[in-house]
Amino acid sequence: MPEFREIALPEVTLRAAVEGEGPLVLMVHGFPESWYSWRHQMSPVAEAGFTACAIDVRGYGGSSRPPAVEDYDMEHMVADVAGVIEALSPDAPAVLVGHDWGAPIVWNTALIRPDRVRAVAGLSVPYTGVPKRPFSDMIESVFTSRGKFFYQAWFQNVGPAEAELEANVRDGLRKFYYAISGDAPDGTWPSNKTHGQSLLEGLVDPAPFPAWLTDADLDYYVAEFERSGFRGPINRYRNHQRDFEYLRQFEGRKIEQPSLFVGGERDLVLSMLGKGDLMAIMGAEMPDLRGADVLPGCGHWTQQERPQEVNDRLLPWLKSL
Repeated sequence: MPEFREIALPEVTLRAAVEGEGPLVLMVHGFPESWYSWRHQMSPVAEAGFTACAIDVRGYGGSSRPPAVEDYDMEHMVADVAGVIEALSPDAPAVLVGHDWGAPIVWNTALIRPDRVRAVAGLSVPYTGVPKRPFSDMIESVFTSRGKFFYQAWFQNVGPAEAELEANVRDGLRKFYYAISGDAPDGTWPSNKTHGQSLLEGLVDPAPFPAWLTDADLDYYVAEFERSGFRGPINRYRNHQRDFEYLRQFEGRKIEQPSLFVGGERDLVLSMLGKGDLMAIMGAEMPDLRGADVLPGCGHWTQQERPQEVNDRLLPWLKSL
């Protein structure tokens, strides 16, 4: 296990797993995950000559869990990441790597705080620029207005989503992790659910679970969520309008730092956003995009499902900076 440090910021304290010495590479996880989601990247990044650091995002694991929905908006997330960089690397900017919600967090930190960010990589969620409308508008027009289920719509009401996942953390994590992994057969993520149904309705619990997540791995995640709960993690989804209003001030700005994207061919995030030319779409917003790879057969949990393939792309990019 790496060394754990408590990073005291003005509003919260974040737990950071740290390994190695050298320029800082800060890794930011998504939902519902942990610093532990980067377990396959920590040592290789450290051995390549960097300080590898993976945080528990506010609301998760060993980090503070403020109560209000607005405590989890993008403005707070960017400030947290910049604060960790300032604490661990006060004299030099850091490289950021993010997955799932961690990807928009690091993309936007690079956009908003270029003074603290040397380069940025995102997994699963591509960067398509400052939003033109709130993501909640897209959810309403594509799903809710047509009576269709969308998990982020289910997350909007405080209480039911938390209760469902906290009733049996192990069962909920197994079903959710599997449903959007590359190992799940087509149709495992139900397409016929209606608005108002819950997240876990219709999801299957595989036996056995795919080898990329061991029983010991699952034990770690379960213990983390049994102590932290799901209120903070789900609150991130309740800030679409607030995020939109905050980010509008940066319209016209591009991410100028060296950047990298790695996704999964079977990641529903990519199909949800359409399947255009990723390099062209992202390159318009990131002029120094140095790679945009989609891994065949890989699902949503990019760096966990395909750790070697991710490391084979991440490490040369880091060394080239």
